[in-house]
Amino acid sequence: MGEARGGDRKGRPGDGELKRIPFQVEPTFAGWRLDLYLRQKIRRLSREQVQRLIATRLEHAGAGKLKPATRVAAGMRFVLLNDAGPEPETPLTFGVVFEDAELLVVDKPAGLPVHPNARYLDHTLTVLARAAYPGRRIDPAHRLDRETSGLLVCGCTPSSTRALKIAFSRGLVAKTYLALVLGAPSESRFSIEAALKLTGASGVQIRMHASADGLPSRTDFEVLERRERAGGEALALVACRPRTGRQHQIRAHLHHAGARLVGDKIYGPDEMIFDRFTKGAMTDGDRSALLLPRQALHAWRLTVPHPATGKPTDFEAPLAPDLQAFWDSCGAPAGRPGGSDPR
Repeated sequence: MGEARGGDRKGRPGDGELKRIPFQVEPTFAGWRLDLYLRQKIRRLSREQVQRLIATRLEHAGAGKLKPATRVAAGMRFVLLNDAGPEPETPLTFGVVFEDAELLVVDKPAGLPVHPNARYLDHTLTVLARAAYPGRRIDPAHRLDRETSGLLVCGCTPSSTRALKIAFSRGLVAKTYLALVLGAPSESRFSIEAALKLTGASGVQIRMHASADGLPSRTDFEVLERRERAGGEALALVACRPRTGRQHQIRAHLHHAGARLVGDKIYGPDEMIFDRFTKGAMTDGDRSALLLPRQALHAWRLTVPHPATGKPTDFEAPLAPDLQAFWDSCGAPAGRPGGSDPR
């Protein structure tokens, strides 16, 4: 496995200048008010602050002026001009699992966002990858949450990126994640088939919940190993295979099954932890309840049709070091139901 490094982009705004933050509305937010959509994306700002930004610092190429009450549509694009302050610290390297003229597969570290957003502009995978491969267009074909580590597939030409995105949209890509789970499931193999819907448009809740009018969703789970923390708290190392591609699907389905990821600020012990996290107001009790500073989810294995040949190609990234160290600290195995060793 190789490693790539990127640096600050030339022309980065200085003090007193503005940075351009592009947005493209995801399908799950279609129909939301613009101000509520932006509150979900920039959670440290109040609704009043977001409304002022819409009035004074929003650029939109479409007809008509966007207003706080404007209903957003899937694919809608606009740019927010924001004060250029220092970006939060993130990893500035990523592992390279595979590369050729059409395809780049990276091992993304936890903490590194994939795309620019309201908090991160230069410190993102897309910016680092393009700096590491000058003259080539590196475009992620799917998404990983900032806190999720592991495999991310990128196209290196417009045609390869298009082919990869089609493969993901048509369910031609097989993905397996590793999760460290509290409230260990009783069965070694099980499936959750529950339609999911994003809730909390007017409040702080941002969980996906099982709902009859949600989007059809299925995830298959396999317990690879069980352990116990001091005090008898059960944990499990679980392989998660999403059969659909909904937002937060693995986390939401585990929550629906009465389990939760270690370190999950949204689907964990208290969903208000995420609100406090975005405001820099997490408590010692929050950190103690989470056990880890990030959600314990890792994109482990992936099979994708190669964009040039169409041949299924397999990739694997071992469990991230921080998750492996936590798992190793949880005592001796309490029986191994089966499955493949992630190390």
